[in-house]
Amino acid sequence: MLAVSLDGRLAPPAGGAAQLGGRGDRRALEEALAWADAALLGAETLRRHGSTCLIHAPDLLTERVRQGRHAQPPALVLSRSGQIPGDLPFWRQPLQRWLLMPAAPGALSLTAPQPPSGWHRQLWFSSWPQLRQALAAEGLARLVLLGGAQLAGQLLAAGQVDELQLSLCPLLLGGPHSWLPASHSLPPGPWQLMEHRPLGGDELLLRYRRPPLPGA
Repeated sequence: MLAVSLDGRLAPPAGGAAQLGGRGDRRALEEALAWADAALLGAETLRRHGSTCLIHAPDLLTERVRQGRHAQPPALVLSRSGQIPGDLPFWRQPLQRWLLMPAAPGALSLTAPQPPSGWHRQLWFSSWPQLRQALAAEGLARLVLLGGAQLAGQLLAAGQVDELQLSLCPLLLGGPHSWLPASHSLPPGPWQLMEHRPLGGDELLLRYRRPPLPGA
């Protein structure tokens, strides 16, 4: 779930916030969060932005609570070091925080009996399919990926992204900050268009589904 410029950029050439996405994009983002069991983001994205996205729309919050779920989906932060600055607003946001850390190849997914301070759970994993299975076993099957580009590229390369939801914004930014890194080798398409609708402010929502794998 990403807002991107017409040339597929997330940030201006010098980096920093591009302020992409208007009111319609924000509603689409919150609808995706309301659908999700959890939201996944990379540690560097969290360090840069300081916080994760929250649901604010009263109708979406009410519906999640009516379904017996937490008002906000847990934030799943992928980090190799586990080092997240303690002064970020993230630590004061009203949600559960899970720390996901890569383990040595062949290791089993394990939940820490006592996660580090500030984290509700800690989970180690050795492969993307194993991580998804472990999260599904915890009741977190429907995930929304909030960034960043390196994490999106890794998951796409591993065939672990089922849908793409992009808000196309009427800007040309240029520069190197694409929503996918050029270094990743990605499986071939074409992806299947499932939805397209205007969001207002000349923005367009595009939702694609991953094509079936060969032999599936």
